[in-house]
Amino acid sequence: MDKLRIGILGCSDFATHIFIPNVIKLKAFNLVAVASRSFEKANEVAAKFNCIPIQGYDNLINRKDINCIYIPLPVGLHHEWIMKSLHSNKHVFSEKSITKNFAETKEIIDLAKSKKLCVFENFMFTYHSQIEYVLNLLKTDEIGELRSLRSVFAFPEFKIDSNIRYKKELGGGALLDAGAYTIKAASFFLDPDLKLVGSDLEYFNKQVDYHGNALLKSRNGIVAHLSFGFDNYYQNLIELWGNKGKIVITRAFTAREGFMPTIIIEKQDQKTEILLPADNQMKKILQDFAQSVNLNYSKEYEAILNQSKLITEIINNA
Repeated sequence: MDKLRIGILGCSDFATHIFIPNVIKLKAFNLVAVASRSFEKANEVAAKFNCIPIQGYDNLINRKDINCIYIPLPVGLHHEWIMKSLHSNKHVFSEKSITKNFAETKEIIDLAKSKKLCVFENFMFTYHSQIEYVLNLLKTDEIGELRSLRSVFAFPEFKIDSNIRYKKELGGGALLDAGAYTIKAASFFLDPDLKLVGSDLEYFNKQVDYHGNALLKSRNGIVAHLSFGFDNYYQNLIELWGNKGKIVITRAFTAREGFMPTIIIEKQDQKTEILLPADNQMKKILQDFAQSVNLNYSKEYEAILNQSKLITEIINNA
């Protein structure tokens, strides 16, 4: 497998604390450079990780010694910089949500397909071993026939004046941030082609959505109840309800490296809590991305389009 020569388009906390440390651990990657609008910031990060500092995103994208780019920028900036990366023949690993709407996402995927470039959207929770564990429980009829899925991702308020989640021009809002995870959970467990039944979004100062709910339905009639928000008691779960019992993934979306998650199985007059091993979901999705690039095969096109389509439908319906 050829090493991917990767550049980092931005110096977010997630990039410096989670993404880059995992990239440099993997033999599949060679970290070439990191870019920031500020040379001082780029230089600070580059010195820490022994790579080249670049001032300006265009200057990184245009480098000939890079063949893939990681984009941890705010959602509202994704479309512009993903398109520029693809036009420069770079594979792209982007933070979620990939864009603000389906039209932007379709433009990205159409270009990626035409140039045979891989695009990944970073929903790494699906790669955690706890998800595989639950899938095996479902396959072995642990809770019987699946009736519904409930997923919640919500957390207390951040600093409104400074946090990008509350800035409309940067693609803020609870749906594109927390809600996107719950949609992905429903698509992953139920059906990649879910239909919207109904949705509701509550807006903060008429700028960004603060709270939201959506009801989706699979082709075989299983319903997904989704809730998300920015000013809530913390919740981070996927609940699968069958005719014989229920499975709850208690830390569904943020089981980071070193954390041992708990799965709860409930049946009539019986409740079992299972502590599972820690896992590194970031490492696994990066390995999958590297393999896809080397095989010249991006399996994520349709999943990304379906995810974006549902987000746009939820916004339009609310």
